[in-house]
Amino acid sequence: MYRTIGRVLLAGLATAASPLAAEDRLEAAVGNEQAAIEDARRSQQKIDALSEDARLLLEEFRNISRRADTLEAYNQQLARLVDSQEREKQGLQRQIEQIDVTRREVVPLMLRMVDTLERFVELDLPFLPAERQERITGLRELMDRADVTLAEKYRRLMRAYQTEVEYGRTIEAYRGNLNGEESERTVQFLRLGRVALYYQSLDGTRTGYYDADAGRWQELPDTYRLPVKRGLRIARKQAAPELLRLPVPAPEKAE
Repeated sequence: MYRTIGRVLLAGLATAASPLAAEDRLEAAVGNEQAAIEDARRSQQKIDALSEDARLLLEEFRNISRRADTLEAYNQQLARLVDSQEREKQGLQRQIEQIDVTRREVVPLMLRMVDTLERFVELDLPFLPAERQERITGLRELMDRADVTLAEKYRRLMRAYQTEVEYGRTIEAYRGNLNGEESERTVQFLRLGRVALYYQSLDGTRTGYYDADAGRWQELPDTYRLPVKRGLRIARKQAAPELLRLPVPAPEKAE
């Protein structure tokens, strides 16, 4: 009997202890679930952080790739530019060498041209002698100057030749000294191109022309005084052009 009662008491105690054990298990399970959720949250945060890092790294990689492609294209362009500049430099070097050769050939030619121009002026009608001689002297001085380019020297030389050419197409009246007589006199000169050169005294009493064959001035009859006077007025644009009866040298016959 006592054994029976003991079993009953033990069974009752066991029954009384069962709710407490279940509650403990439930709390443990809840705690485990919360811990798992917290672990999952932290894991997701790590995954999110890793994903953002991966995205940033990918974006940086793409930017670096684009810059690398740009630099590659730029380097290729630079290489082509360097090749072009090298070819241009070689071309310029050849031109410089040719310029040196040209300079050695042109400078003597230009000096001969100055000599020819001076000789031409000496053999030409003696109009504007001081002005024309001053031009030739200036050219000779110019040729010896190191601070003037070859192109400028050539330009000045061509301008002097052009000026001489223009003399043959124009008429001109000017004052100057009549040389070749016992005493120089100031007279009025009338130049008709390069065909003839006349003079008339300031008072109009003496008229003459330059005899190229004789190489001296010759006085003209008084009948030419008015034609020369009219020619002077026409040259100064003080009168309308008209036909003038004046002596001119006969053209030379070809041999």
